[in-house]
Amino acid sequence: MRSLVCFLLILFPGATVSNAEVRTKTVTYDHAGVTLKGHLAWDDANKEKRPGVLVVHEFWGLNDYARKRAEQLAGLGYVAIAVDMYGDGKMTDHPQEAGAMAGQVRENLATWLGRANAGLMVLRECEFTDPKRIAAIGYCFGGSTVLQLAYSGADISAAVSFHGSLPIPDSTKDIKARILICHGAKDTFIPEETIKSVRTKLDDGKVNYKFVAYPDAVHSFTVPDAEKRGMNGVAYNAEADRQSWQDMTRLFSEVFGGK
Repeated sequence: MRSLVCFLLILFPGATVSNAEVRTKTVTYDHAGVTLKGHLAWDDANKEKRPGVLVVHEFWGLNDYARKRAEQLAGLGYVAIAVDMYGDGKMTDHPQEAGAMAGQVRENLATWLGRANAGLMVLRECEFTDPKRIAAIGYCFGGSTVLQLAYSGADISAAVSFHGSLPIPDSTKDIKARILICHGAKDTFIPEETIKSVRTKLDDGKVNYKFVAYPDAVHSFTVPDAEKRGMNGVAYNAEADRQSWQDMTRLFSEVFGGK
């Protein structure tokens, strides 16, 4: 356990993992005949029901980064599940393959939302979860996924996108969640016109949201060693990582109150 805590504190600056007995297990579930394999994490020292957080991976698939984020949340006192959006736990290190897998999911909104909601169902049904206090966070592809969940009217308290692709909502009338969009101010992947369109829609719909652009941050700013992927415009930014995580935990404190 000590080694896990040390790993989380090194990998994720600003983490406050203390006295946690983090446990994890692979959970198998399905949607429309596709087998999905999520990563559930919780603090075994806490016997009370607590808020749950859905974690949606980048377009690489359900890799160690997404799993460790779930474990970090468990260390903070939440139940967290890093969900599988591709099936059978598929992941890749090749950008073209990752883009193809993400694109295949995105092209069918029913499938996209269905797989995310299947993960939410697993989280809600976990014996440690308070099903009335649920949030969703996501990274890149995962950020766009949790925004789509919020747009669809999913019964979640908060949705947090970290360097997500920012889909423009067709409608905002069903949104129940508070939304936090954590964006890199120098992210060249997201056109300014897209940002303007999303914010205009949310403003016009009087949605309770916050858009934060972190100075000098580019795409994947929360992912340590992101630049080693060899992709232009992708790099880790420790300060933006720290600040965005704090913004998320502050939102959770507001919507959940005491755990």
